[in-house]
Amino acid sequence: MEEPAQKNDNPDEKSLEAQRKSQYSRLFRRFILLTIVCSLVPLLLVGWGIYMNYTRFANSRMINSFQTQVAHHRSIIELFLEERSSKLQLIANTHSLDHLVKVSNLNYIFEMINQEYQSITDLGIIDERGNHLAYIGPYDLMDKNYSQALWFKEVMAKGIYISDMFMGFRKEPHFIIAVTSPGKKKWILRATIDTEAFRSLVENVRIGKTGEVYLVNQQGIFQTSPRFHGKIMTKAPFPVEPIHEGIKVRILKGITDDRNQNLPRQVVSQTWLKEPRWMLVVKQDFSEAFTDVNHANYATLIFLHLSALTILIVSILITRYMITIIKKRDIETDELNNQLMQAGKLAAIGELSAGVAHEINNPLAIVLTERQILLDMMDQKTYHDLDFKKQILDSMSQINVQIQRCKRITQNLLRFARRTKPIIETVNLNAFIEEVTELMEREARTSGIKFFLDLDENLPPLLSDPSQLQQVFLNMITNSIDAHEGKPYGSIQICTRSDEQNGGIQVELTDTGSGIAPENLSKIFDPFFTIKPVGKGTGLGLSICYSIIKRLGGNITVKSEVSIGTKFTLFFPYKPPPDLLENIPSNDEDIEAYFHINSKRRD
Repeated sequence: MEEPAQKNDNPDEKSLEAQRKSQYSRLFRRFILLTIVCSLVPLLLVGWGIYMNYTRFANSRMINSFQTQVAHHRSIIELFLEERSSKLQLIANTHSLDHLVKVSNLNYIFEMINQEYQSITDLGIIDERGNHLAYIGPYDLMDKNYSQALWFKEVMAKGIYISDMFMGFRKEPHFIIAVTSPGKKKWILRATIDTEAFRSLVENVRIGKTGEVYLVNQQGIFQTSPRFHGKIMTKAPFPVEPIHEGIKVRILKGITDDRNQNLPRQVVSQTWLKEPRWMLVVKQDFSEAFTDVNHANYATLIFLHLSALTILIVSILITRYMITIIKKRDIETDELNNQLMQAGKLAAIGELSAGVAHEINNPLAIVLTERQILLDMMDQKTYHDLDFKKQILDSMSQINVQIQRCKRITQNLLRFARRTKPIIETVNLNAFIEEVTELMEREARTSGIKFFLDLDENLPPLLSDPSQLQQVFLNMITNSIDAHEGKPYGSIQICTRSDEQNGGIQVELTDTGSGIAPENLSKIFDPFFTIKPVGKGTGLGLSICYSIIKRLGGNITVKSEVSIGTKFTLFFPYKPPPDLLENIPSNDEDIEAYFHINSKRRD
């Protein structure tokens, strides 16, 4: 199994993780807030400004449109009434009373007036006492007296008068235009306007689905029937404003119709006719009148909200990505710090090991010298007790064995302390591995272990330190052989492959040994850690391998299962790190040859 990540049981590290988690959350909120302040606020302000300006502009255009419609309809109505009034005035001024009271003459004039538009219902001549002198029309009005009628008094006073809608003797809504003669003896020429023809001028105007046009007099009485609410000669449900000049546009809210039902908010444009004083009203529901404006405003608001939502989502995604990058950088920094701490620890242990090795080597040299002196003295003397001599020689031999063992330990300590002088040169790793396995094959064979090599024939050479590589593979293979202790047989497989993606060579060393317990996987590269029996290992082999591989710019990982075996994966770059090339003596010819070979290989 692969080397597991160490559980974080350190309270300080737990506290640091909690602190960083809080910092990341705070940083996330600050980024989001900063993004909102720097992007959303200007966007909303600009959007609000565009919305307000467009609404104001659109409202102004709608109001102008209403004013234009009212002015147009007022012109049509006033032209209609002025034309009829002018004709009546012309007839009264150019014809005598004697001529007009003749029915044939009056009928001729009636037909001439209606020849084009059929706009009057009847025509009558009335004397100054209100009696009919002549009448042409569908009603029997000759015996009627109008001296008490309002219109009679008004026309006698003003000379021309256009009445409001009234019922009169005919009991139906109508209005009249009456003019007086210019002479001293006044008489009246009165025409009843065709109500249907006049109402069609106003009531047939259609403005959208809810628009309506109507006339109302100063007392608030409808002079024409509104399209939806109210009838002619009924009271309008809203107050009538005083007479004013020009055209007014207002918004009506909270009004009710003639059935006391609430009406929606409405846009009302109004103006007063010159004569008669009727108010022309053009009205439409606010929602319909401003449909296009509201649609544009809704589209603007939707676009604005979608833009704000997009910015918010993108900001969150970018911020999360940034926080993830920061977390990765923090993890890398932590790993680098751990490596620096490990390197510092190894350096300290190396210095300590070098000192210990030096202090041990000196006494060992003295002991070895004294042992040789004792052996030489024994050779010069004759011993009668051969058993005693044999015991002395066995002791001397045991002293030599233990001295050699101590020397191996001190040599390992010195190698660990890097007291051996490395050199960089071209290395054929396949041939190198074959030499090492050949060297170790005898020892392996005695333990029933076989080597299996799977070497990449196209493996390119690499620049490295062969002495340190030799130390690495000797230690690794020795450990693999020792891992088979207690097993009758086993195997060690070494595989090499070129790793062009990472620019190096990957070596896999797999054994069928006893494996490493999961709890020991994270410790096997620590100095002086060993799982071998006491007296068989110093715990420096893998630690030395680890430090050498790291120093050469490579890497080593391990997977293991108990009772199944262990697999070490070693990676060596094609050339060592630049700082190592600068600090370690190198064979310039080999380096040139290396770059020449690799350039040809790439070509």
